[in-house]
Amino acid sequence: MISLSMSLTRYRMRTPSTGRETIIEADPDEIYVDRDTGEELEVLGKVVPLPPTDSKLPWAVENLRFCNHCDQLAPIDLNDCPTCGRRMAPLEIAT
Repeated sequence: MISLSMSLTRYRMRTPSTGRETIIEADPDEIYVDRDTGEELEVLGKVVPLPPTDSKLPWAVENLRFCNHCDQLAPIDLNDCPTCGRRMAPLEIAT
């Protein structure tokens, strides 16, 4: 299900002098500054999955699982596969 509200793309940003990084939802036409140093943040890249998706987790190994229908990677917080659209099997919880 696609949300009707406009969601901003998430970007990985860095403060040049300190090297501190952050992930923020940003508008590409805006300039963002570090709250501590006042420096302009540099864009390192977009964080996937890109909109429109219901997932807010970055595509890191620990946040992914394989769809049991199409064998494509999908965020673990989604119930339906973004590739084939079918309902994925429940996650097995290690005890």
